[in-house]
Amino acid sequence: MSQSLKIISTAKSYGGIQGVYSHVSEVCACDMTFAVFVPPQAKDGRVPVLWYLSGLTCTHANVMDKGEYRRLAAELGLAIVCPDTSPRGVDVPDEKDNWQFGYGAGFYVDATEQPYAKNYRMYSYVVDELPALVAANFPVDMSRQSIFGHSMGGHGALTIALKNPDRFKSCSAFAPIVQPTTAGWSRLAFEKYLGPDEKNWRAYDATLLIEDGKRFREFLVDQGSADDFLQDGLCPWLLEEACKEASISLTMRMRDGYDHSYNFISTFMDDHLRWHAERCS
Repeated sequence: MSQSLKIISTAKSYGGIQGVYSHVSEVCACDMTFAVFVPPQAKDGRVPVLWYLSGLTCTHANVMDKGEYRRLAAELGLAIVCPDTSPRGVDVPDEKDNWQFGYGAGFYVDATEQPYAKNYRMYSYVVDELPALVAANFPVDMSRQSIFGHSMGGHGALTIALKNPDRFKSCSAFAPIVQPTTAGWSRLAFEKYLGPDEKNWRAYDATLLIEDGKRFREFLVDQGSADDFLQDGLCPWLLEEACKEASISLTMRMRDGYDHSYNFISTFMDDHLRWHAERCS
């Protein structure tokens, strides 16, 4: 492991290793923390890698502690990488009383507006810098990558897959923000990060990327029917409409009675892991 990585913790789990690491990010101009689960099959060769992007207010630790992915990831031979959701540090601008912006709310965009442009470059971090670091330090096969996420992270997974269709074998999401340019909890963040010209927002909106010609082979989405954010923030029917118009295969599963929490995510985590394993094996 290179000297650029600091090991925060490692622990054996289901025959594999769950680690938490930090490094100095040039892209985000601060220290960044991320988690990697390496399955036991990595002892015999490089394994597929599945990226999990978390939602608003989360860090790398939420899915690591509540997502219940290690048992099946170990069985299937999948490495799971869990980045943080934003830059952090005393010199990183933040709005401490606003959970929809700043720390924990990077929205997987590259900010262009000051004072955020220096640090809030989560798109480039997740797409470029962190994959290079993971490839150099862990026994993963970068030709077999897949991506998924929850809420804001579901938005990130969809947009990143649409803009990098040749990199990822598959893409899925739990309760994604499918049209953040119109959702109440993301519009204000987009304006602060990307400026008032809404044309510049289109590059980070899954439905508008599809409208503008971006394509991905298929998506899997699970959405809880009892999700408090369903009507105002998530609007999964907008993704259904966009995919239908573009002839993109979309499996949209409404899960009766489930909410937006990790109780929902952990219930269907195995389904997503198996789905991705079939496509990146």
